[in-house]
Parts: sequence; structure tokens; C-alpha cells
Amino acid sequence: MSDNLLDCLIVGAGPAGLTAATYLARFRRHLLVADAGASRARWIPASHNCPGFPFGVAGNELLARFRLQAEAYGVPQVHTRITQVERHQRGFTASDGQRHWHARTIILATGVVDRLPAVAGVEEAIAAGTVRLCAVCDAYEARDDVIGVLAPADAAVGHAAFLRTFSRHVCALVADGAPLDDALQRRATDSGVQLWPAPEHLGLVDGACQAFFADGRRLRLDTLYPVLGADAQSGLAAALGARLDDEGALVVDDRLQTSVLGLYAIGDVVSALNQISVAVGHAAVAATTVHRRLPPNYC
Repeated sequence: MSDNLLDCLIVGAGPAGLTAATYLARFRRHLLVADAGASRARWIPASHNCPGFPFGVAGNELLARFRLQAEAYGVPQVHTRITQVERHQRGFTASDGQRHWHARTIILATGVVDRLPAVAGVEEAIAAGTVRLCAVCDAYEARDDVIGVLAPADAAVGHAAFLRTFSRHVCALVADGAPLDDALQRRATDSGVQLWPAPEHLGLVDGACQAFFADGRRLRLDTLYPVLGADAQSGLAAALGARLDDEGALVVDDRLQTSVLGLYAIGDVVSALNQISVAVGHAAVAATTVHRRLPPNYC
């Protein structure tokens, strides 16, 4: 095993994983990046809050830049999905069901998978900015739009109130069919939010999102924010007994180590603010910690 023992296996090649890989390569560590090609960043039509890109950058372009930087330092990558991780005396063994890799440490940068609304052509709507997934990232670009938030009752009103910073025309669409009682209506009114029941269905019409309701009403939205949750890709760590928060994201210490010794997590899979800048910071801290905790690699 020692001949093939990696210093670190990085699972996931989004901004977090590729940044960690660049750091570890520059530390002259023996590493590998395993990636299934489904980074959440690929959904971004154009990010204008990503540091260093004052005119915006598309998610796929940003990923290409991260990959290019890692490749400049010879970071090896394999396109696969890691399906199992086991712990042993010298570290970990990871498998994709056919191949195995042995590593002293693992950094998980596996992200989350958003739960999307049932809208025909939702991927095209995301690309056009009609459906948006992160108000922290891009609500500024939706300023003064007619904005809708599709979410369970409490979350719908809360997120809609947050968006009132950007537009006076914000609607909360209750996705779970909860009754629109007086208390909920008061919360919405106090926030300047229009409260709507769950739509029967959603469609794209002339570049906007149309919500169709059981009573025959229709609502045209320039921008729709679905807040339906996301599934943290934390199963590999959970199988090793790593601690999770109530949403299934990984709980880490101040050095990004999970509750499993030698297993680190960075980016959206961690219980933290889901932002590219946060993910990159996670990567810098985790990669530097891994390098310092590993045996010296003197020339």
C-alpha cells in the first residue's frame, strides 16, 4: 500500500476542490482529484460578486480557470464518482466500485444538489436568470424585478422579506400548501410582501415565469427563487460516523476537519454560508492544515 499511498485524495472539483488541489500541489504533495463533473458552480450564468471579476464571470468559465491553474502544477484528476470510503490504520481507502485509491487524508468538496421546481426547461431558465438559486449571490441583478420566492410557508416569507432589499415587488408563494392564516399574512404584510398560495403549476412564457393557481389567477414573475432546500453530498463522511447538522451538512472544526480524524470537508457540503469566496477560503485553510499535519516531504 505504501508505494501508492497518496498524501491526500480530494473528492470534488468545484472551486473548493480545485483550490485545495492547487495549494497541495504547490506544497509538493502527492495528491489526486476525483470528480464526477457535477459542480454546482456550472449553473451560474454570470456571477458578479466573485472577487476579482468586476464584470462578472460564468460558472463554467470560472471552473475552467480553476482547472487550468491546478493543471499548471501537474494536479492529476480522474473523472469518476467515489462511492465508498473506508478507514484503516494508515488513512483511508476510497473506491468507485472498480478502482481503489489509498490516502493518508481526504478532503471532501462534494457540495450540494439543489432541489429544483417542476418547471419545464428549468435548466434554460437558470441559464437565462429567470430562475435563480442564490439570493446572496445575485439578488442585486434582480433588483426592481417582480420577484417570487417558492418555498414552504415560513421560509417563503422570510426569504421574501430578505429580497425586499432589492425590489418593492416581492411575492411569497407557499410551496407546501400550508394555510395562509392571519399570522402568516401579518408577517408578509409587515415585510411588504405579497402572499400567494401554492401554484398548481409553473411555466415559462415570453422569458418570464408564470405561476398558475387553482382559482384561475396567474402571476407573472421576472425572477423566481425556489427555496426548496438542497441535499448535502455528505454520505461518504456520514458512513464513517462524521457529525452532521440538522440539514445533513458536515460539521467541521476551525481547521475544516470533520469529527473523523484525517477527513476534511470544504465548500457547500460544510455547515456554512454557501459562497464561492467561502469555499475558496475553506480550501486554503484545509489544504495548509493537511500539509502541516502530514509527515515532512523534504527534498
